[in-house]
Order: sequence, then structure tokens, then C-alpha cells
Amino acid sequence: MNTNVLKRQHTGPKITRFLKLSAVFSAVAIGTLSIAATQMPAKPLLVLSKTDHVLEIRDANSFALAARVPVGPDPHEIEVSPDGRTAYVSNPGYGALHRIDVIDLVAGQAKPSIDTAPLMGPHGLSFVQGQLWFTAQGSKALGRYDPATGKVDWTMGTGQDTTHLLHVNTDGKRIQATNAGSGTVSLFEQRLVPPAMPPTGVMPAEAKPRLDWVQTVVPVGAGAEGFDVSPDERELWTARPDGTLVVVDITSGQAMANIDSGLQGAHRLKFTPDGQRVMVVSVKTGALMVLDAASRKPIKTMSTGRGAGIYMDASGNRAFISCTPDGFVAVIDLATLTETARLPVARPDGIAIASPQ
Repeated sequence: MNTNVLKRQHTGPKITRFLKLSAVFSAVAIGTLSIAATQMPAKPLLVLSKTDHVLEIRDANSFALAARVPVGPDPHEIEVSPDGRTAYVSNPGYGALHRIDVIDLVAGQAKPSIDTAPLMGPHGLSFVQGQLWFTAQGSKALGRYDPATGKVDWTMGTGQDTTHLLHVNTDGKRIQATNAGSGTVSLFEQRLVPPAMPPTGVMPAEAKPRLDWVQTVVPVGAGAEGFDVSPDERELWTARPDGTLVVVDITSGQAMANIDSGLQGAHRLKFTPDGQRVMVVSVKTGALMVLDAASRKPIKTMSTGRGAGIYMDASGNRAFISCTPDGFVAVIDLATLTETARLPVARPDGIAIASPQ
């Protein structure tokens, strides 16, 4: 999703169109199967098409198309459960929708979707500690869905505009999120908070420290939305449309460096699986830059499609770039930093590989 989201968020025709489409897709999505379940690839590559409103299921090695499963009216991000059996697809609808699609990857068909209302505009997704965490950019909030109970069991406000993407640490006790409309990053940490002293000046005997979420808001500049966290979970890098990359120290909650990449339209970035490099793509020019994470200096700049998303495939040592405006997914070999394939997909966005962890 581009950085002009706030300008479009309240345009009546856009919201009306998404609400009408939502009703149509709710009626047709459940139970639709394009290819027999026995033909599902052992290692599925999942790609969302924003034009066709489908989840494409391909073989991650041959890229052969196995199935196309209908999803909602505004598919953006995709997250796969650790067992590789279920995919979740967010539908933000410029803050007007409240739907996350659920796809059975064994059968290759849609299951009943998740209704996140009153949390509006689900976008960023992360599956950690057996639960699906998501941003609700239309509600300035985060949410958490428990697949075991089928309920949203936790919410937390950010107080920031367009809470867009998120990362949840492996222990589920730290969360990072970009707030594209406010130009900030939210750093949440769950910790013991001492009781506040009442106006009497006397602490009640029963007052005890409580476990709570504490937020630190870090200014990073206008339009910053794409981000990633280093594998050691110490640094957060985010990209601004003016080409500035901001490095945030997660422990101190401070921005520690600004890097002028020169990439106008810088939109998404990802650490390589080994944590040694950072890949940045421009959705405006089609430039792709790889930087050394330690020195923060460029290693290589190349031209590919206008990138709106990056997925790192650790087992295949590849990166998949969603070139949404250009209608294809670019495959980048991380060993040689060369483009090896292009997969035609109508306005692709979220990408994932369903491999049991």
C-alpha cells in the first residue's frame, strides 16, 4: 500500500466500492477450489493478486500454478501458520474493511473469514506464540486473534495514524509497528509496571506491580511504512519515500542513524536471512539496492520492477519482489544478487512460502 493512504482513506467512492465488493466476495469465497487438493505442491509459493482478488498457489521450485483461491476485495499481506497448513490474508480497504481471509493450504480452499470489527482496516500480520497478531490501521490499533478460540482476545491502541505493518518478537513480549500517517514507529514492551502513587500520598497495602504494555513512540519521518527487524531483534530499519533509511535501536528506543540511499520512492526493505545485508526496493523507479548491514554502505544497486513488497526465502537463498505496478514477481538470487525469473501476476502484493517450521 502506498504512502498516500491517508489522502485516500476517506474518499467515499473508494470505501463504497470496497464495501460492495466485500459482500460479493463473502458470498463466493468459501468452499471454492480450483485444483484438486491432491495436486497441492509440497512446498507452496503463495502470491496475492490485488487485481484478480485471488491467492495463487504455485510450486516454490518450478513456479507452476497449482490453484487460485478467491480472497477478499482488497488483499494485501499474507501470513502462514508455523505448521504450513493455514494462510491468513488481510483486507484493509483503506480502513473501511474488517476482514482477514483464512485459507486451508492442504485442501487448497477458503475457510470462513475472520471478522476483526470493531477493529478496522487489518493490514500487517504476524503469527507468533500460536496467535495471529495484526495492525488495524483504520482504528489506530493492534489486535490479536486466537485460532483456538476463534476470537480476537487482545487489542492495544497506538494513538498514531495508519498503523500499517508490525513485527512481533519470538517471545511475544515486544512488538514494533510503523505508523505511516504519523511518521513514527511504535515500540511496545510487556513488562511489570509499578503501581502509581495515589493523590493521598499513601500507597495502599494491596497495590502490586502489574504486567502491562509500555509504548515508546519514535519519530522516523513522513511516510515511513516498510520496515524490518534484524535477526537478533536489536535494530529496526525503516524506509521513507524520500530515500532515507532510518535505523532505530530497539533497546534504547532511539533513532541511531539516517542513511541517504538515494532511492526515490523507497517503499519496502528486508534483512537477508543471515542478517548481513539489507535489501531495499523503490516502488517509484524500480531500483533495488543491497546494503551491508554492519557498515550501512551500498553493495549493489540494480534495476528490476517497481517493488511494493519483499519476501525472503531462507531455504532457497532467494528474495521475491512484488512488482505491483508492473504485474510480475521478480526472483532475486541472494548469492549472486541477480534477477533469475519473473512470474506474471496481476498486481501482486503479499508473498509467502508455506514450509513447516
